[in-house]
Amino acid sequence: MNTDTPTLTNGIHDDTPLLFGRVLDGKGGGRPIGWKEIQTWQPASPDEVLWMHLCRDKPGVYEWLQETIGIPEPTAELLTSDATRPRAFREGDALVATLRGINFNPGAEPEDMVSMQLWSNGKYLLSLRRHPLQTPRDTLADIDAGNGPSDAGALVTSMTEYMVNRMNSSIIDMNDHIDLLEDADPEQNADQMLDKITTIRRNCLGLQRHMGPQHEALEIIARDAPGWFEDHDRREIDETIARLRRFLDDINISKESAMVLQDELRARAVARSNRTNYLLTIVAAIFLPLSFVTGLLGINVGGIPGFDHPHAFWIVVAICAVILAMQVMLFWKWKWL
Repeated sequence: MNTDTPTLTNGIHDDTPLLFGRVLDGKGGGRPIGWKEIQTWQPASPDEVLWMHLCRDKPGVYEWLQETIGIPEPTAELLTSDATRPRAFREGDALVATLRGINFNPGAEPEDMVSMQLWSNGKYLLSLRRHPLQTPRDTLADIDAGNGPSDAGALVTSMTEYMVNRMNSSIIDMNDHIDLLEDADPEQNADQMLDKITTIRRNCLGLQRHMGPQHEALEIIARDAPGWFEDHDRREIDETIARLRRFLDDINISKESAMVLQDELRARAVARSNRTNYLLTIVAAIFLPLSFVTGLLGINVGGIPGFDHPHAFWIVVAICAVILAMQVMLFWKWKWL
């Protein structure tokens, strides 16, 4: 459970957790609502839905969820905890979900995903996050423009759709990087290319690790959501699931392409190393007998043949030239050269 924190009462708190709030009018628009008004809000018409976007690590949120909204203790703990693995389940007439989106905050990597918790009973919808997340802002912009979701189910589908669609830019960016690496000259900057490929593979694995459970969570929403989640909302979620499945396939393709490119670079490096070793071996094989002859004739002992002969040096050079010619002929015959 969370540690003791001051309870938010009567909507009065020096540091409220409300990031923004809207009362949906059922026609695609909505009006802003403040934290104090939220405490006593009641729908003025059957079409109104209250959406609150909260910062979940503010003091008192855990207690407020239980005392004001009436959320059970285990669910309130889930909504305010750091357990961010994507999941979804139905709790009576309420839908509870934890989803993750791409982290576009400065200095963040794509695999450092941001979580968002959702809770809704059809009349209230709470979205909670710890770090800044653009997805709710996209839906908020639609509502303020008058063409947003009209009910809680459409609000859930809108945010999940924006969250999944934002993955596309990261996947396209990784594919573009792979295309550039494939066109680059591996002979000039192989080490730099390997570093970039390693980063791409790490990003792919991070996205895949989080998007797999998210795919299952969306399927649970489409299958087990309460009755206020209408048939057209389920169809929208199904479309989002299909899009997410395609993105997962693209991630697999990107990962496989990166692996192929990495294997190719490593194979080229091994081939270069083998060629170098082969040439050094040939050179050593050529000079080994020559070194033996010159070393033998260069020992400082008496009785060296031709010591007093005036042309002894040129005779030794000629012998070495003959040995070298014979070696080259043999290596060529054996296809070593």
